[in-house]
Amino acid sequence: MLRIFCKSKIQPATVTEKNLQYIGSIVLDENIMQAADILPYEIVVAVNLNNGERFETYVIPGRKNSGIVALQGGAARLGEVGDQLIILSYIFLEEKERIKYKPKIILLDEKNQVKG
Repeated sequence: MLRIFCKSKIQPATVTEKNLQYIGSIVLDENIMQAADILPYEIVVAVNLNNGERFETYVIPGRKNSGIVALQGGAARLGEVGDQLIILSYIFLEEKERIKYKPKIILLDEKNQVKG
């Protein structure tokens, strides 16, 4: 039986841009994506700590070392520049895989750079 587990958790990601004129997604700095083991177009859940909104979208790679966290399309209605997000990705695991599995916890500084 497969179960869903947290694969990675990014926090706090500060929204740097928003663009309503896009079909939808979240743009993340490629460094953040790499640290969290998130691939382009992978589905994530974002939790906005400022307003309580929780939404699912997919990730588009942003320029490496840019610190970009941009809400696009409908997601841009769910946050403002400066809001802080927790971004979660998930993985399906069998029971035997779960025993040794550890999610990646990625901490960001105030400029959305990966700490440590």
